[in-house]
Amino acid sequence: MARTRRRRWVIDWPVRVALAVVVVLANLGGAVVVFALAAWVLPEGPLVDPGRVRTQNVVAFGVYMVVAVPIGLLWGGRRFRLRPGEPDAERRRERRMVLYGPLRLVTVQVALWALAAAVFVLLNLQHSLRLAVSVGETIVLGGITTCALAYLLSERILRRTAAEVLAAHPPQPRRGQPGIVVRSLLFWALGTGVPVVGSMVMAVSALVHGDVPASRLAVIMIVLGGVALGAGLLVTVGAARAVADPVDAVRRAMRRVQHGDLDGGVTVYDGTELGQLQSGFNTMVAGLRERERIRDLFGRQVGRDVAQAAAAAGEIRLGGEVRCVGVLFVDLVGSTPLTAERPPEEVVALLNRFFAVVVEVVEEHGGWINKFEGDAALAVFGAPVDGPDPAGGALAAGRVLAARLAAELPDVTAGIGISAGDAVAGNVGDVRRYEYTVIGDPVNEAARLTELAKGEPGRVLAAARAVAMAGQEEAARWELGDTTVLRGRSEPTRLAVPAGSRGSVTENRVVGDGVRG
Repeated sequence: MARTRRRRWVIDWPVRVALAVVVVLANLGGAVVVFALAAWVLPEGPLVDPGRVRTQNVVAFGVYMVVAVPIGLLWGGRRFRLRPGEPDAERRRERRMVLYGPLRLVTVQVALWALAAAVFVLLNLQHSLRLAVSVGETIVLGGITTCALAYLLSERILRRTAAEVLAAHPPQPRRGQPGIVVRSLLFWALGTGVPVVGSMVMAVSALVHGDVPASRLAVIMIVLGGVALGAGLLVTVGAARAVADPVDAVRRAMRRVQHGDLDGGVTVYDGTELGQLQSGFNTMVAGLRERERIRDLFGRQVGRDVAQAAAAAGEIRLGGEVRCVGVLFVDLVGSTPLTAERPPEEVVALLNRFFAVVVEVVEEHGGWINKFEGDAALAVFGAPVDGPDPAGGALAAGRVLAARLAAELPDVTAGIGISAGDAVAGNVGDVRRYEYTVIGDPVNEAARLTELAKGEPGRVLAAARAVAMAGQEEAARWELGDTTVLRGRSEPTRLAVPAGSRGSVTENRVVGDGVRG
């Protein structure tokens, strides 16, 4: 027969050591307090030899601790060792072991405290029924409070391991599983209610038997009250932190989200509604990240101003409005030979470098790229967001763009045409597929000027009306030139070039299929 595989630990050794130290110290501390109360504080009734009885209890206490601590460690350790099995079932058992780990440890401690109560009741029953009952009550009540405190401490230590098992499967609401309210009330009862009940029982016992002097009764009440306050404080603080820590983690994460940090989340380590809150927050942040990613992609596709305007509008509306805009059109010279002479990868890399400069310059001057058309780009100023000087922005962008292209991309040549005026700007298409665009005479004029600019020394031409519409500071940087009838237009267009640029424009020309005047 094949040898059965050994059980494996579901918690690592640092967690095992921390659990062992915390649980042992908590229970030893509780046992010492309970023993001190039973031996020297609480009334024991008439005894033949009180010294011998106390000595027997001290010896029994030491022996029981020596035996119970190793048993508790071994038994508690087995509660976190998993028998190998089918992978899915094994993962489910591991999850339950970790999430219910504090409760599994408490069952071990409850059994040992119950055994201690039975042992010491039987030990003292031969001396006095009242002493046996008093010792048994003290051990039971002290054990309950100590187990509650140990539960809270072990739950805190197991948070990291719980976070690991909850990472793949967030907590889900379960019928019959105690929630925050039930858990808080339970810990109040265990940490505060039980010690107070113990004090009341001792007081009733003293009154019934009537053999406890008032001074002794006062001392008993003071000691028991102090113990109840201390134990209640520890358990209440632990229970409060168990609720407050997850909420504080979510609050801190929400503050980061408010400042724009969507990369983080909160660690899910609780199996109650608090864990569902943590998991829900992480789901919300993931949704925000996805929405931000989509909005970023949308902004990259259509322009950030257009994306923001569309998001602010809420409802999709086709149609447009008349806007005063500045238009810049830029087109590479000789793109057809370029694609024929160079490999596709090199052509794409060159176009990306070219468009990177175009986009950067246009955005610096308050415009946005309306569309890329092969090796050309159309930039718009003044729509969809109003600008103080759309014509001036387009003219400034044209000047700077020509200079940067000449300096940074000397191996390519591009013509730049600039115009300004009233145009229709809005959503064109269908509600299922539409785009924001600008249609009108300035767009057509800028495109025709680009064709003409390819043959000019400075590679930049603007319509005189754009210069007239621009602010004084920008208009002073341009020189008016000749008049030309552009292809597809009946009215002549007076040209303008950046001041100081070399060459001139031939007077009274017709571009394309027109006739020189």
